[in-house]
Amino acid sequence: RRLLENGANTSFVNRIADTSLPLDELVQDPVQTVEQMALREGTLGLPHPSIATPPDLYGVARRNSKGVDLACDTALQALHVELLRSAHTEWQAQPLLAGAEAKAEWAESAQPVLNPADLRDPVGRVQETTLAGVEWAMQAATEAAPAWAATAPAQRAQALEQAADLMEQQLGVLMGLLVREAGKTCANAVAEVREAVDFLRYYAAQARRDLADLPHRPLGPVVCISPWNFPLAIFTGQVAAALAAGNPVLAKPAEQTPLLAAQAVRLLRQAGVPDAVLQLLPGRGETVGATLVADERVQGVMFTGSTEVARLLQRQLAGRLSPSGRTIPLIAETGGQNAMIVDSSALVEQVVADVLASAFDSAGQRCSALRVLCVQEEAADRVLQMLTGAMAELRLGRPDQLHTDVGPVIDAEARAGLLRHIDALRAQGRRVQQPLGRGGLDDTRHGHFVPPTVIELNSLSELQREVFGPVLHVLRYRREALPELLDQINATGYGLTLGLHTRIDETIERVVAGAHAGNVYVNRNMVGAVVGVQPFGGEGLSGTGPKAGGPLYLYRLLAQRPEAALTRSLDEVGAPAQTGHQPEVLPAALQALAEWAERNAQTAVAASCAQWGAQARSGHARLLCGPTGERNVYTLLPREAVLCLADQEGDRLIQLAAVLAVGSQAVWPDKAQALLQRLPDVVQGRIVLCSDWTRPETHFDAVLHHGEPAALRQVALRVAQRPGPIVGITGLLPGDAAIPLERLLVERALSVNTAAAGGNASLMTLA
Repeated sequence: RRLLENGANTSFVNRIADTSLPLDELVQDPVQTVEQMALREGTLGLPHPSIATPPDLYGVARRNSKGVDLACDTALQALHVELLRSAHTEWQAQPLLAGAEAKAEWAESAQPVLNPADLRDPVGRVQETTLAGVEWAMQAATEAAPAWAATAPAQRAQALEQAADLMEQQLGVLMGLLVREAGKTCANAVAEVREAVDFLRYYAAQARRDLADLPHRPLGPVVCISPWNFPLAIFTGQVAAALAAGNPVLAKPAEQTPLLAAQAVRLLRQAGVPDAVLQLLPGRGETVGATLVADERVQGVMFTGSTEVARLLQRQLAGRLSPSGRTIPLIAETGGQNAMIVDSSALVEQVVADVLASAFDSAGQRCSALRVLCVQEEAADRVLQMLTGAMAELRLGRPDQLHTDVGPVIDAEARAGLLRHIDALRAQGRRVQQPLGRGGLDDTRHGHFVPPTVIELNSLSELQREVFGPVLHVLRYRREALPELLDQINATGYGLTLGLHTRIDETIERVVAGAHAGNVYVNRNMVGAVVGVQPFGGEGLSGTGPKAGGPLYLYRLLAQRPEAALTRSLDEVGAPAQTGHQPEVLPAALQALAEWAERNAQTAVAASCAQWGAQARSGHARLLCGPTGERNVYTLLPREAVLCLADQEGDRLIQLAAVLAVGSQAVWPDKAQALLQRLPDVVQGRIVLCSDWTRPETHFDAVLHHGEPAALRQVALRVAQRPGPIVGITGLLPGDAAIPLERLLVERALSVNTAAAGGNASLMTLA
């Protein structure tokens, strides 16, 4: 601290140019200098007041989660006891229903849950829910909904925070279960428990801030369908958000990982969540999951999994409306054809380290994992040589060993699919490399293992779908073809994560501006998004939004959200950031519509223009709290085109005001041509007419509908039949002007490693 106060932080950088300094002083170890100061002053040093301590990284709103130093012998000794306790626990996952203890007929006979790394190791047993149990749970959740909705947001938040504390206390036990049931390495298991804890505290803090003492109405019973690749973190995140918003939850965990879900539910109930408000229904998707989603009492569905299943859920929900005549919300987070672009200016050593983490950590079984490495041709040979050499040092094996780098894939079906893909590309003449790692035969022969694999492609079009595992595809590109490469990546239709390694600022600006991806990472790995720091979620085929661990997620779980929710949420999440997306003071087209409305006695339209012009945050960016050495920016951007359907002219103009306020383009049916011709030219320029919006070539990525419920139902059914991404529909009754502007926006998260050039500039310039 004394060095920093004396301005020595800048002299460390600049003193090399000072010819008056003796060489011995110039090369002195700064660590020794600080230690000598500590001896002179009788103290081991003080923290800098501008650098947050780890627990306080996110300020007073929420406490950061605790980790474990796996390189510390003392920490490992304490952890060993907890891991042994976890290993000797007879884990059980059975339907956890409201008052269901005595109802044996609500559960099928128990089946073993096996360790994917060693099929000789039974981790526990699971009992699937019967259809009678599903009906009992649904009835209990429906009856519990009013009381939970009436529970104060602060009380709901307190239960989530207590559950977070309980999870931290059981970190070692949960780690052991993650390692054995989900095949997680020890480091991945620590990170997953921390993410679950962060989700609980993040949504609790948001409920306290954004819902307390403000009018809001929950949806009602919500079904949460979680995946096996993050069986604790994503499961907990879905459940925590729904509970924080005031909804009872029916949780259907992945078939492969029910034990972790059951333990999470036990902890949440122990923390004070009523049994009827949170129920666990283990079982198969085609029976338990399908029955839950089909029930008309369900008022919302949260899903993480494949794009194909998400489309099935969309079609299943399309024909139903809520009691208030609204569509049933589907929040779907699906996969991605995630790419990383590496140009010739990038530091190869750093690229290789980040590629290893992005492609092979968690055995490549992350939604955000790197699938396609795009390397500028001048650097490709060196990158591949160093990459394959580094891969040969990876240890493939049982994840309960600390030295293991890559664990198993989840099951035999996943392994068989990956091996088929590798063999098919090898048969097509593609170069396939599987550098021999340091794992032995005994480490892998009893489990579902796939060695880290690199496959060189001729074209991105050779990949028709996501390959979910430790398989990295490599594509060479020419420097001048970078714009075409970006177009090819965007043309896949996926938009989850994108990585970039370069030291050229112009390249960063070009790629960030042209990327259609929810999360972009610059000069760092592209996995491990942190709750509230890198809000996570994609667009296009990669999901519906809103982003998990972001400021808008909670609002999608409300039937009625507080007024000015968009303004409040964005203004609270961080400091304004200077980016290339700078919004106008008031969009010219919106201003012209407001003036036209005043002249034509359209007072409601003029009022909406004024209100939404003040509330819209399209183009605004915020710097989010995070560790030093990273710059994390959250930005809201307009959707490309919004289909506006309304029978009444006033409703159509209200829709137009909302679309113009966020800076999007309106798509109108031909029958609205007469109204279009009466509008100012600048407004007409933001409207596209279409003869038949149901045709696939008519592009839109959001729908506003004013009309009666019967008409809305038909629109939802027709939208669900369209190919491509899932498109959200906002349904309103005639005359309703309460359009939630956040539905017309997409969220982008940018994470930049500011220390990539060799030093942490934010620390060096800290006053």
